[in-house]
Amino acid sequence: MSTTETTEQAYAACERITRHEAGNFYYGIRLLPQAKRSALCALYALARRIDDIGDGDLPLAHKERALSAVRKDLGSLDESTDPVLMAVADTARRFPVPLEAFEELVDGVQTDLLDVAVPDLDELIVYCRRVAGSVGRLCLSVFGTTTGDPRTPLFADQLGIALQQTNILRDIAEDLGNGRVYLPADELERFGVQLRFDDADSLDDPTGRLAGYIRFSAGRAADWYSLGTRLVDHLDRRSAACCGAMVGIYRRLLTRIADDHARVYDRRVSLSGAEKAGVALRALTGGSR
Repeated sequence: MSTTETTEQAYAACERITRHEAGNFYYGIRLLPQAKRSALCALYALARRIDDIGDGDLPLAHKERALSAVRKDLGSLDESTDPVLMAVADTARRFPVPLEAFEELVDGVQTDLLDVAVPDLDELIVYCRRVAGSVGRLCLSVFGTTTGDPRTPLFADQLGIALQQTNILRDIAEDLGNGRVYLPADELERFGVQLRFDDADSLDDPTGRLAGYIRFSAGRAADWYSLGTRLVDHLDRRSAACCGAMVGIYRRLLTRIADDHARVYDRRVSLSGAEKAGVALRALTGGSR
């Protein structure tokens, strides 16, 4: 089998992973031309592998070894026969991929291995930058820019932070059940919120204070979207459509959470496939810009 055939198979494996696992992102990724779509699928597949280590059911020691193995793999990508790593290595030869962003992602996932308690907003932003801003900068390396503006990595970082704050609000109940609280402790205290479950295993909010806090936090996430979406004007049409679709889906999700806070008390809020497809179509035709 030729090297070209092996590389094509590696990319195909990454696209299968992305199509199956990237429930929201794939609606945007599919809007890219083939070369960029394959590259972004490769980066997503490795990011997903790292994220799954933190969320999986393996014992702590196994997770730590797995993350250490990823760090080692990042230093020897060209020698790997693993399909995902082969595709990432080829992508890094074709695009200016900041491989150190994967190291940041590993640092962020390392935080998830034990019970999580975030003391304040500064620590929340550090976490969001590691686990999602890093992914934004990885995406930007494939998108490229049309303006050369040196601020574009900052904008990509800010979009990642906005998306992660949306995830955190969506997953409050699930995270609490897993011993993780990403909402800043000092803010919860200021709002008088005590995160706990009621007898029906729903988040307990007898005074409405949690609802008030979610509304406040959703407003802050919306501000981060406003900062990050400045990126779109620096991208070519197809890359802008991809970015716009990803962001549009998450912004609509945030709006749904902000409009009906109790939705997150006992379930994971999501959009239907038709809603996601509609957002992606509008992004492709320029409706989200």
